[in-house]
Amino acid sequence: MELRIENMTCGGCARSVTKAIQSVDPDARVETDPTARTVKVETTAPLEALQQVLEDAGYPAASAPKR
Repeated sequence: MELRIENMTCGGCARSVTKAIQSVDPDARVETDPTARTVKVETTAPLEALQQVLEDAGYPAASAPKR
């Protein structure tokens, strides 16, 4: 899945986002792109769980539009 995170603007933000996602699914593959403000995640966790943990971490996420 791909998520858009408007306030992920730097490497530090990307590390925080990765840590938050992996707190829900330690085996998740996370690929962040702070420049595009997107994150690609391969996980078995439900989208709602990821969105909640990211919201709690200060990085609200929305599903990225399909390209």
